[in-house]
Amino acid sequence: MEDTRNLMDEYKVMGNEDIVAALDAKRIPLEVAIENLGHDFNIGTIVRNANAFNVARVHILGRRKYNRRGAMVTDRYLHIDHFAEVTEFVADARVRGMKIVAIENNRPEARPLGQADLRAGCILVFGSESDGISEELLALADEVYYIEQIGSTRSMNVGCAAAVAMYEFARQLNYLK
Repeated sequence: MEDTRNLMDEYKVMGNEDIVAALDAKRIPLEVAIENLGHDFNIGTIVRNANAFNVARVHILGRRKYNRRGAMVTDRYLHIDHFAEVTEFVADARVRGMKIVAIENNRPEARPLGQADLRAGCILVFGSESDGISEELLALADEVYYIEQIGSTRSMNVGCAAAVAMYEFARQLNYLK
């Protein structure tokens, strides 16, 4: 029977646990956090993007439940944590020596992502589509960046923004082939 899962050929012969083990052996030193304040459909898209860039871990902050349809079952191949409170997440990140990097547009303290010096041990943080990242979490972030745009709109879909930011991290650290 043909394996119809949306997987690269090298993984089609493996079960889910073996896929996770194979991915664990080559994960990039990047984590992603998504603040889930409103059951945002885009969380599934960000999870799928996290799998595409093989990030080490995904953190869901706030509500545990999210619409998994956008993830296209890629959540099976990732390590996903949940933190009910921002303070729990930040404490965990600090203990592990992780740098919290918020991706948020329209903030006076934000700098262009193209000028970022991203390093291993970052957690890229994204907020909800409508409200962005909470003031509480922004105040605790080590750095805040925005994605430069040249069109007429002042923002892009948060799932797209997450893909751009993960790509920039992977590019800067030479993980792309």
